[in-house]
Amino acid sequence: MSERLIDIVAVPDHPGISRWQAVAPPGFVAGVAGLRPIIPFEHDLLLPAPATQPGAVELSLYVEPQWRRRGIGSRLLAAVGAHAAQQRLVAEVAAGSAGEAFCVRHGFRRTGSRCHDLLTYCDVHHAWLAELVDVEHPGYRLSHWTGDLSDATRVEELLRRPSRPGNAVLSAAEADGDLVAYAVAAVGAMSQRRARQYGPAVLAGHRGRRLGLWVNAALIQRLREVHPHVNEIEARTTEDDPGLLALRRHLGFHRLRRTRLYELALP
Repeated sequence: MSERLIDIVAVPDHPGISRWQAVAPPGFVAGVAGLRPIIPFEHDLLLPAPATQPGAVELSLYVEPQWRRRGIGSRLLAAVGAHAAQQRLVAEVAAGSAGEAFCVRHGFRRTGSRCHDLLTYCDVHHAWLAELVDVEHPGYRLSHWTGDLSDATRVEELLRRPSRPGNAVLSAAEADGDLVAYAVAAVGAMSQRRARQYGPAVLAGHRGRRLGLWVNAALIQRLREVHPHVNEIEARTTEDDPGLLALRRHLGFHRLRRTRLYELALP
């Protein structure tokens, strides 16, 4: 089939997310592309937003294997570029994959790498998890928030808002009314059974007190209560962090994959 018969169409989706489909007769979806705001909470607590934040959006793009090498990915990228002019696209792709080759071919610049860990609820010992959450931490108070991650750029902004139904769950530790540790998870519009976790992050002066383990255990417990359909949590980090990796192994996460980050500045 000629690629000229394939239409690139915008499709409605979750608020704040833009999506396109490459549709071939008689309605087969040969590829998809999407844009969403970059969530800043995976970066260290209370630090300024990193350089990739202003004017940057996260790109996802996929073409079915049997439809590749027909220019469909390029056409989807062109549709994204027309929509997101003068912004920067940030793409996360598996190392050595077709997605990485696509990024290199279209002028994306490599900016870093990430490791991903996965926790499945069938592997969670819930009584043990509850014990971790119930451990007392004198001087600290555990709090939770639920809602949507929309235009907030700092965790404190979320905690000041009233909880309401939404795609995100936040567990935080406070001392004297100040935020000192947190972990947050969001359920994506495209994968309702897997949540993406950010953190845990702990303020420098409060490290070494197992607060990261505390808020992460609380998040795992709270997320399942709020979103019982979720059965997996994926966590990622931009650097190899032995302490964070050990914490995740302790909670039952296992290594899933490594990915690379690419960025493209649109005219």
